[in-house]
Amino acid sequence: MSRNTLEICLKCHGIIADNDRRIECDNGFCARSCHRKCTELSEDQLKVLETVPNLRWKCDTCLNGVQTGAQMSKWLEKSLREHEKRLEILEEGLVKRSKHEDPAQTPPICPFLPNTVGRKAVTVTVVFVTLTFLLGIVLATTTNLFGKTLNQTNDPEVHVDGKLVVISIKGWGGMPTRGKLETLNLPVSKVIISETPPEMCKTQESCSYWTRVTQSRHMDTFNWGQIGYNFLVGGDGRIYEGRGWNYMGAHTRDNNNNSIGISFLGTFRRQEPTQKSLEACQLLIAQGVRLKKLRPDYQLLGHRQITGTLMPGEELYRIIQTWNNWYNLTKTWPDLHMTQ
Repeated sequence: MSRNTLEICLKCHGIIADNDRRIECDNGFCARSCHRKCTELSEDQLKVLETVPNLRWKCDTCLNGVQTGAQMSKWLEKSLREHEKRLEILEEGLVKRSKHEDPAQTPPICPFLPNTVGRKAVTVTVVFVTLTFLLGIVLATTTNLFGKTLNQTNDPEVHVDGKLVVISIKGWGGMPTRGKLETLNLPVSKVIISETPPEMCKTQESCSYWTRVTQSRHMDTFNWGQIGYNFLVGGDGRIYEGRGWNYMGAHTRDNNNNSIGISFLGTFRRQEPTQKSLEACQLLIAQGVRLKKLRPDYQLLGHRQITGTLMPGEELYRIIQTWNNWYNLTKTWPDLHMTQ
């Protein structure tokens, strides 16, 4: 095609006015041109096309419908690797021939080009492939492809045990314990499930807030040394630590000295807890058995079975009855619950 004829860019359909900014398809039956910028190749990739011998650019049509710059980059990388392999084979052949003809002479990398040009082509190819490999490592690390859990954290107030995440009192912004709490005689034999109104939370921020509200009621209104529950379960799938495994709670009258009190944040008379919160509670109970804080044959109870309350609400109460170690006990106490 004459260079004096106006050419139209295959991609943007604009006029190619400057030959230095054009690139022509290497397919002899095509010979269509594009602006260099319209190829979506980087400047480094365009320089490689100019530098490496026998490496040419082909348009999208000739590449069977390649549509994106990312695909073009993959094709270019593949071509570079094939070219590098051809160079290696050719060099090996030349080395063998030189041993027979002239052992003292060092053969050029490519007999069709000056020796300095051949070495430059190999250097560019190696650098390009190395950078591509390093980029892959960076992407794999930043996108969490090495199996690191999203729950891992350097926060000393967040304790991670596999999939179980426990936020300490300081972590959820609670007040420190006043006075000295009575210790439990471990392992205990009961887990008592209740709920804490008024509403279910689904983020760490909101669950921390409602945990602080509950703590304020227990410590400021009831004048307790700490929040009454051993643990609270958020709808976000995290556990919010109260008195923990080692200290007696103030959650179920006449049962505090031989039980762990776990309360779900929210009201569940008409709505079910989140699946994440149910799984977190079961993981917490399993941890208690593993740490020998709970007896392996512990009894799982609802707060309403041994007090005069309707906690937990119907939806949560129905679910925990399907869990391991459920204990079908019905005993109603006339006194109010949660007295220390």
